[in-house]
This record gives sequence, C-alpha cells and structure tokens, in this order.
Amino acid sequence: MATYYKLARPDGFDFYSGKTINYRENIGKTVLCPPSDWPNRIREGVWRLCTTDVLHASDTAEKCFVGAKVPCSLYRVEGTPVVEHYEKAGFAELYVLEELDPAEHFKWRYQEAVSPMHPLKIRPSDITESQISLVRAWASVWNSVTDSVRASVWASVTDSGRDSVWDSVYASVRDSVWASVRDSVWDSVWASVRDSVWDKVRDKVRDSVWDSVRASVRASVWAYTGHIFVPVVDTWKYVTPFEGQYPFQPAVNLWMQGLVPSFDGKRWRLHGHEDARILWQGQIT
Repeated sequence: MATYYKLARPDGFDFYSGKTINYRENIGKTVLCPPSDWPNRIREGVWRLCTTDVLHASDTAEKCFVGAKVPCSLYRVEGTPVVEHYEKAGFAELYVLEELDPAEHFKWRYQEAVSPMHPLKIRPSDITESQISLVRAWASVWNSVTDSVRASVWASVTDSGRDSVWDSVYASVRDSVWASVRDSVWDSVWASVRDSVWDKVRDKVRDSVWDSVRASVRASVWAYTGHIFVPVVDTWKYVTPFEGQYPFQPAVNLWMQGLVPSFDGKRWRLHGHEDARILWQGQIT
C-alpha cells in the first residue's frame, strides 16, 4: 500500500461525507467507506470520485484542497486506490497512520490563512510621512497585484493542487475581512463626497467612485493574501520588488498598521478604525 495525505475538518470528520468518519479518533486503525452502493460498484467494477462511493486522499497534501478548505486537520494514510485521478484517488478503506500539524507541514503561512488579520480592528496611529510614503509605493504597483500574485503563487505552490490551495486561502481572507472592509470604506468615501456632488450627477459619480474604490480595496486583499504565500514564492511576476522585498509589501505594512488605502480615480485615502473613517487623503505624484 502507498502513503497518501488526507484533509479533514478541524474536528477530524471527513469534509465530504460529513460526520460519518473521524480520522483523529481512528489513528492506528482502518476506516471504511460507508457502503452506499458497494455491491453494484464491486460487481460493475466502477468506482466514482467526488461521491460517497469512495474515501478521498491525495499523494500530496496540497492536492487535497480540492473539496477541502482551511481550517483543516491533516493526516497521513495508507491505502490501495480503487479509482485514481491526477489530483485525487478514491479508496474503499484507508489505514490512518498519524495526524500532522498543518502549520508545520505547509510552507506557506497557514495560521494567517486560518485567522487573517482584520485591519479595521487595529487601532492606527497618527498618519505620518512614513504611511504616506507607503501609499506612494503602493500606488505605483497596485494595478499589477491581481495578475502578479495569482501567477506567482500558481507557479510556486507544489504540484497541481496550487489552484485549490489558492482558492481556499483567498476564500478564508475574503470571508473574514473583504465584505466588512469594502462596505466600511465605501460608506466613508461616499459620505466624504456626497455633499459636494450635485443631485443630477450624484448617482453617476457614486458609481464611478465605487468602481475605483472597490478595485483598490480588493487589491489590498490580494496583496495581503499574496503575503501569506511569500515563503514559497521565489519570483514575483510582472512587477519589480522593492529592494528584494515582496513587491506589494507597502499595502501589507499599511494593513498591519490598521490602515486601508483606497483610490477614487483622483485622490488616495487612508481609512482606519471600525468605521473606516478617512484619516488622510491627497493626490500622489
């Protein structure tokens, strides 16, 4: 029997089949697939992946993210597959060898993926030239962040599981911070321009500002997510790093100081506190 990896929910239960098999409770034991249609499968010799007909495991832990997500628990298992795919294999039974620590096994920053930092919950300090310099540096690269981070991470994360790893980590960051940051920043920006816009053009201006603000805030989310993968990426595509650093580090530094930059097409702003109030605004040259 060959050795494989298995991701399960944090409590040890299988992601796909729910609370039927607990891998943590069966270390040193063999777990069997719930025999939903085994007689027919055995008779026909046909087993299907992505169903409850089989248990799923992969030859690398990264490939396990197809159908799984962070947070998770990780196990090393043994088995003989009854059906195989380049990302996953299906088993009628698995022997659970041991549990592994995801934070130690994955070379990217697993803990930050599980518990991403929320910038609007950090009390920022007074704005100084240091933060404005970070905005200036961020303004020079933010349009490249989506293509660069995605291509660089996909090129660096081990094996074909990279797409699923990225999807899982990005979803964790997005679900934890994106909606609240986006809405709070928009409310703050809109309040700042509302009184200066004529009624007849207000909606058009609002939509135009919203598109730019949303894109710039989303870019910060991408920058922070890319930062999680810095330990496994050697080369960042389509952009020149700052003195050998992660090229989007200025946005990450602002994020970690409780500041979210936004851009309305003309002016940059720095937002902070839970209401994303505007702490600084100006044009960057």
